[in-house]
Amino acid sequence: MAITSANQLELLQTAEAVAREKMIDPDLVIQAMEDSLARAAKSRYGSEMDIRVHIDRKTGRATFTRVRTVVEDEALENYQAELTVAQAKQYKPDPQVGDEIIDEVPPVDLGRIAAQSAKQVILQRVREAERDRQFDEFKDRKGTIINGVVKREEYGNIIVDIGRGEAILRRNEKIGRESYRPNDRIRAYVKDVRRETRGPQVFLSRTDPQFMAELFKMEVPEIYDGIIEIKAVARDPGSRAKIAVISYDNSIDPVGACVGMRGSRVQAVVGELQGEKIDIIPWNEDQATFLVNALQPAEVSKVVVDEDAGKIEVVVPDEQLSLAIGRRGQNVRLASQLTGLDIDILTEAEESSRRQAEFAERTKLFVDALDLDEFFAQLLVAEGFTNLEEVAYVDLDELLSIEGVDEGTAEELQARARDFIEEQNRKAIEAAKEMGVEQSLFDFEGLTPQMIEALAKDGIKTLEDFATCADWELAGGWTTVEGKRTKDDGILEKFDLSLEDAQALIMTARIQLGWVDPSELEAEDEAEEEEVEE
Repeated sequence: MAITSANQLELLQTAEAVAREKMIDPDLVIQAMEDSLARAAKSRYGSEMDIRVHIDRKTGRATFTRVRTVVEDEALENYQAELTVAQAKQYKPDPQVGDEIIDEVPPVDLGRIAAQSAKQVILQRVREAERDRQFDEFKDRKGTIINGVVKREEYGNIIVDIGRGEAILRRNEKIGRESYRPNDRIRAYVKDVRRETRGPQVFLSRTDPQFMAELFKMEVPEIYDGIIEIKAVARDPGSRAKIAVISYDNSIDPVGACVGMRGSRVQAVVGELQGEKIDIIPWNEDQATFLVNALQPAEVSKVVVDEDAGKIEVVVPDEQLSLAIGRRGQNVRLASQLTGLDIDILTEAEESSRRQAEFAERTKLFVDALDLDEFFAQLLVAEGFTNLEEVAYVDLDELLSIEGVDEGTAEELQARARDFIEEQNRKAIEAAKEMGVEQSLFDFEGLTPQMIEALAKDGIKTLEDFATCADWELAGGWTTVEGKRTKDDGILEKFDLSLEDAQALIMTARIQLGWVDPSELEAEDEAEEEEVEE
């Protein structure tokens, strides 16, 4: 194949046809042709040469040039592609290092092997350009719903034709046991778009909570217009879902708008989700109110929020317990996902018995530690005192407000409480020292002697040991393994240490040891504050 005037225009026509078919820029195809011709010319003239090809975008004429770069004498390595300043003077009057000497060379005739190689280069470049075009097209579709046609099934995964490319619906992203046959139409959520070596990969999902949110956006014009906002979604795909909505127009009921006339809007979503039952819940800024709504259809008697621990206790009538929990814990699990809180459900009888047990335990503590009679100890508990520290260090007026307590009695109570605490501290310090606790841990502010004793029993005996702990190791937490939540007991959990306090103590220890630069922490905090403000 010789690049002659007979086939010069054919080059341009071929480039146009390929670009139109693959929906890419024709210039990319011509550049690929230039590279392939340059590679073929190098195989003819020598691989050491720097041969370049330029195809005129109007006439299709291919110009072959040899390029040599001017270099320092000592830097000359490739005699075919470089020359010295002295050698370059015969081509131009005042050559400088870095100048290029360009000579036109005769076009080459492509043999069978060279033509095949040129074809491979063009195909490769066209394929890369097509992949880039597909990625650019679908990356903006992430987080939206896309329609496609089922092409085939591979190992339980569905390959979907989405027009200008293919997408994959993995087996675990399908709802329940739904199955598809070739040429079935399918609607799914674009969960992710990744650029991979084999081309852009579009991952679809029908189980993602946002799939349901996007379906509602399509069915409910008020959501699309921003009058109603979907604040949270929780799904048990194919079975049940909860969606929390809020209206920014007082005249529009968000739940009613999502349900539609005779349930038409919600039924359209239910039909697409294979009959998944959907609870539409009004969102509320107040956590307790929102949770009561989220646990529908169960009735709630009382809600107790522990903001520090991120937990919430819900008390329900005895006959409502099974409804609140739901089949296999489904209702409470979805409510927990929706609110982002750990939810403990108790019946009224369980709460009553637990409170009685706590009352008896605190009463016994005051009886034993302060040498009080049971009636007086119960009086302290009833007034809200839960531990000896509160009695010992509370303002004297709070004790005097208790009926029957005069100033002398209050002072005696505080003296007994302080003596008991000091004795406990002394015993804890002795026990910790016997276990080999170093002075660095005793000197660290924020840890009581009882805490240090508990740490020593767990093998933490130096400030370095303490600084390597994780916050959940100290304060406790929850771990989800295979969908089941398990409790991790914290070393200092019995001292009511929160995760935030544990984090602060550990970070303080690391700063004292010089492991962390406090100025870097301040810079990070400022950066986070700026992000929040933006």
